[in-house]
Amino acid sequence: MSADLLDRLGEIDQADVVRCARVLLRRPLLRAGGPEAELLPLVHRHRHTLTELFAGVLGYRLVVERRFARLYKAGPGHDPTRGEPTLTPHGYAYLALAMAALTTAGRQTLLSRLVTDVRAAATQAGVEVTDDLGDLRAMASALRYLVSLGVLTETEGTVTGIGPSEGGDEALLTIDASLLGQLVAGPIGSAHSATELVELARRPGPRGVEHTVRRRLVENPVTHYADLTEEEATWLRRRARAEARLLESCFGLATESRLEGVAVTDPEDHLTDMAFPGQSTVARIALLALPDLLTADSTEDGWVPVTAERVGEVCQELVDAYPAAWSKQVVASGPRLVDDVLHLLAALGLARRAGRPAEGWLLSPAAHRWQPEPDATPRQAGGEPEPEPVPGWSLFDGGSNGGSNGGIEAGISAEGDKP
Repeated sequence: MSADLLDRLGEIDQADVVRCARVLLRRPLLRAGGPEAELLPLVHRHRHTLTELFAGVLGYRLVVERRFARLYKAGPGHDPTRGEPTLTPHGYAYLALAMAALTTAGRQTLLSRLVTDVRAAATQAGVEVTDDLGDLRAMASALRYLVSLGVLTETEGTVTGIGPSEGGDEALLTIDASLLGQLVAGPIGSAHSATELVELARRPGPRGVEHTVRRRLVENPVTHYADLTEEEATWLRRRARAEARLLESCFGLATESRLEGVAVTDPEDHLTDMAFPGQSTVARIALLALPDLLTADSTEDGWVPVTAERVGEVCQELVDAYPAAWSKQVVASGPRLVDDVLHLLAALGLARRAGRPAEGWLLSPAAHRWQPEPDATPRQAGGEPEPEPVPGWSLFDGGSNGGSNGGIEAGISAEGDKP
């Protein structure tokens, strides 16, 4: 259907629609004055085609006006790897309370009045709030996030001046009610609890299995057959080639199909909100640690068990071998470095807990697609340099060597999609 939709357009219009679709996947709330706002006129021009494309391919609803475009994506469910990185759980609570308070605030409000309204909303909702520094910072983070979305404009002063200890002047805030009304994607009116709201937000699209699986392909770096239902896995195996062509034509994504599952990458890295390989110390250590970690025997479905202790040993070997290559602050604490490496791999879909924390972790067979080689081999005292370990074989191998295929598509939820 969507291929036919694009075939009706000329070559230039096709390229423009794909470009707009990619931007909306990366920025579900595209607004005037925000990042990539220059594409708003183009999105508005192709709004009918884009609306039909997202509805048909992914079952997503798209709202386009001249000042903004909002793509309503499905929620990720209970996924600790997703979310706005600047907000703590407490910050998310304040974000929800602030949005509730702003619905009756009018066009402008004073910061002190908004803080009072947020606390009143918290009391009404049974949420405990205090005046300690942690609470004030969490509330300030929530308000700064609303500023970044364009919902709040700091007409005078700044939202960081919350609390007497900050010593800030009173701030005057202007509220964009139109954007405020577009933030919440979940069916609040239908949910009777937070858990139910999360479940309702991740409901499959109108076409059931088709939309459910396709959303996973687009929104996640790796889709493992073992994580799908039997019906979903059967559908994807049968449709793998057709889906690869569809995702390339509609969104410019590259698909790699293997026995264990499907990996989706963006050759241009535009849709990648967490590129891997990356330039940070944690990302580079995680990349270089994979060959050693993947030498263990895998399970029947290709996952490789690994303990946190083993990850710590491999990371420490890398830190000791290349002491000048890392941020001293990042590698100062071994346990913290292990946590950062494992959580990065988990966010990329390359690792998951085996069960209870004491049972360790499992590395995805997709991790075999990276076979990095250090720029230099450290000299070993009193002997020849040790050869690099040979990584285990997998049907996901043969991919990029140190990232030549581009960063993995690590979840496309972006600002404006979190609430």
